[in-house]
Amino acid sequence: AFISVSGDCPLHLDEIRHFLNLCPELSLGWFEEGRLVAFIIGSLWDQDRLSQEALTLHRPRGTAVHIHVLAVHRTFRQQGKGSILLWRYLQHLPCLPCARRALLMCEDFLVPFYQKCGFQVLGPCQVTVGDLSFIEMQHRVRGHAFMRRNSGC
Repeated sequence: AFISVSGDCPLHLDEIRHFLNLCPELSLGWFEEGRLVAFIIGSLWDQDRLSQEALTLHRPRGTAVHIHVLAVHRTFRQQGKGSILLWRYLQHLPCLPCARRALLMCEDFLVPFYQKCGFQVLGPCQVTVGDLSFIEMQHRVRGHAFMRRNSGC
């Protein structure tokens, strides 16, 4: 049900389950009436740029949150849910003491969407999946919260 806009997706169901088990705190879902309508899957990464290994590895000591996928069910697209979910996700990152930035890779046509969400283009990504090539983007995490009672995090 969560097919990418282009029809391809570099992250498969087994890999989604893998990251949900390894680092559930880096994933976020949007449910309506008990139904998952959108989700983000992330993991930690420990290098400046993404590499092919970043598609399957979670580096617990990493300072970059690699956003593997932002998916919105096709019947809920064009309603702003992707932007809202990504905004909420980025608001959560300062609560994670290790997170200094968020990284993602996307196809060219999605660059304006992510730029509107505050991401900056780093350039072409060295990761390829089949015939797909990607642009790598980053978002700096600001204002790290200290975990304390009633902090809201």
